[in-house]
Amino acid sequence: MRQAEVVVYGATSAGVCAAVAAARRGLDTVLLEPGRHVGGMTSGGLGYTDIGDARVLGGMAAEFRRAVAAAYGVEPGHYAGPEPHVAEAIFLSWLERAGVEVVYDAPLRTVVTSGERIYSVVTPQGDYGAGAFVDAGYEGDLMAAAGVSYRVGREDRTLHGESFAGRREVVPGMHNFPPWISPFRADGTLLPQVADGPMAEVGEGDGGVMSYGYRVCLTSAPDRIPIERRPGYDEEHWELGRRLFRHWREQGVEPRAGRLVGLAPNLPNGKCDGNSLGPFSLSVLDRSAWDYPEAGPGERERIRLHHLHHAQDLLYFLSHDPEVPASVRAELGRWGLPPDEFGDTGHLPHQLYVREARRMLGDRHLTEHDLVHSRPQEDVIAMGSYHLDIREVQRTWRWVYEHPDPVPMVVTEGYLSVGVAPYQIPYAALVPRREECANLVVPVCVSASHVAFSSIRMEVQYQMLGHAAGLAAARAAGGGEAVQDIDVTALQDELSAAGQVLAL
Repeated sequence: MRQAEVVVYGATSAGVCAAVAAARRGLDTVLLEPGRHVGGMTSGGLGYTDIGDARVLGGMAAEFRRAVAAAYGVEPGHYAGPEPHVAEAIFLSWLERAGVEVVYDAPLRTVVTSGERIYSVVTPQGDYGAGAFVDAGYEGDLMAAAGVSYRVGREDRTLHGESFAGRREVVPGMHNFPPWISPFRADGTLLPQVADGPMAEVGEGDGGVMSYGYRVCLTSAPDRIPIERRPGYDEEHWELGRRLFRHWREQGVEPRAGRLVGLAPNLPNGKCDGNSLGPFSLSVLDRSAWDYPEAGPGERERIRLHHLHHAQDLLYFLSHDPEVPASVRAELGRWGLPPDEFGDTGHLPHQLYVREARRMLGDRHLTEHDLVHSRPQEDVIAMGSYHLDIREVQRTWRWVYEHPDPVPMVVTEGYLSVGVAPYQIPYAALVPRREECANLVVPVCVSASHVAFSSIRMEVQYQMLGHAAGLAAARAAGGGEAVQDIDVTALQDELSAAGQVLAL
């Protein structure tokens, strides 16, 4: 068994920051990554940086921002974010300089515990023991395997008294389907890409998670790789999209390609970060993501491929299908995949955008009220500022009762955006209940409600939380303490000295 002082599971941006922070303190640190890349979504397609209020940006998130600027010879903030390969190169250089041992192809097989402590993590690459562990994965697999309590999906509105919790009202909006589009084929069966079954009542918890998708990197450069028809492309799968475009045409609506995928060159060298915009997008809304958080490896891979194929096929559909307006097809035809990105994954991102999965249930559980009212936190270790950003949860259908007969209509449900002022994130939201695990810190699947998590989940905040988690794990391992017992005031002083912003 490889015995380290700190073991970090998951080389997301939070995991990289946690491992580097611990190693810079002089601790023997191992970073275990289930895949073959570091950086998670920061290097996996989400180039556009969702900051919110830049005044809260500190610590290693600010350090990363400066490193991006230095890579391009510009001032920090000049670009919306880095190209994926540049982001990964920065993270790799940090890990190398800090002396972190990075182990790839190391998915979690099991966790060995002793009492209330993790003894070792078992992977196909070997067993790894440590005094303290950090679960920085998007899914919270280490946390769950260690017996830590968690919740998946949105809760009932009455649980925490949150006005934005539970199933949302179906209302008009940019991300919602327009009315009068039928979900049924001529034979009465349901179209692909529409989930069946009734929705929960408004405000009820249904366990639904925000939709997943792929944030594709596109370029209009002459050497771009054209968007081609994928083997297995199913024409009938896109009938719902055709109905949407026919509806818009009948209503005199002229959709722009940039409002369907997001084609503004917001990254260096003329590249763009394709986002999920509008009612028909890169996000997959058929509820398949609902099963992902607790699925096994085989089922997760099936869901991942389902989302990857959706991204490939959507780009082909929008650029080739005759029902798509000619202006949209022409604009999409100017874009393709960049040859210098994602070379080992067919120039498509290596990371599925898991917007949320498990969320820890610790003694301190952040809710909508903490963020909306900017409640002060005595043990603050980072600040957040991004709005409550709940992406669409499902695309389904319902009867609309019109005279003389009810009409079936496709509906999109779940989207919500509510501004919040900068708020403090407490250390207690990063650690489990003492009786469940005394040597684990969790900077991604933090103890928060579905609503609160929708803001905390941004990559820059993961970087700052990973920074704090790495220092906390180093303190616990170095002093032989439980993570719940470390000197938080000393941790705050150390973070402040490294530029972390704890208050405005």
